[in-house]
Amino acid sequence: MRKPSILVVEDDADIQQLVSYNLIKAGFNVTCADSGEEALQLLAREPIDAMVLDLMLPGKDGNEVCRAVRGQEAIKGLPIIMLTAKSEEDDIVSGLECGADDYVTKPFSPRVLIARLEAALRRTPEPVVDADEQAGFISRHGMDIHPGRHEVRVDGQEIHLTASEFTILALLAGRPGWVFSRQQIIDQVRGYDYSITPRAVDVQIFGLRKKLGSAGTCIETVRGIGYRIRE
Repeated sequence: MRKPSILVVEDDADIQQLVSYNLIKAGFNVTCADSGEEALQLLAREPIDAMVLDLMLPGKDGNEVCRAVRGQEAIKGLPIIMLTAKSEEDDIVSGLECGADDYVTKPFSPRVLIARLEAALRRTPEPVVDADEQAGFISRHGMDIHPGRHEVRVDGQEIHLTASEFTILALLAGRPGWVFSRQQIIDQVRGYDYSITPRAVDVQIFGLRKKLGSAGTCIETVRGIGYRIRE
């Protein structure tokens, strides 16, 4: 089985070496970049399965790199773990809004970083054979949701969602009328040990509604509990 290839984007040589050493020890192939520009060049020419991305970088910062990745069709679903010393809630929310799948703050535990990375890789959709293409297909409120292809269409038009947004939409749409608490949504999207405030879930829901347009009105807020998709 091919080892997953991880791109580590970090300008601090000591931290880059620490992260690389632990990832290689855990069985990953590792490629390193010292800047956002170099990272985007590597992504354009090498097969990368996930990226560990520092927020504070020379030139393009981590948020800019995130937005650039999410804007490219070929790599828009790439799992991105943000690694940074900035731990304020606004910084975490900003990173998630830009498309990061997870957020680890420095100083960090290599074991936690690897666990988060493995969880993100497990959530990455894998190709399905033609005979099973419709497996898990959901059609509701003008939305066609294809989990196998990680694709959402509204009235026939493709809508580009981040990995987190797609997972939340598929979770809600899979059980229309069922109310999911913010914590249930966090557990589904991030893993049971993910430490983040419910505000980040609200940000993801806001982004979903905006991207889905009129179809987004089917996502209802249940005050004091969480969210559901209207039956």
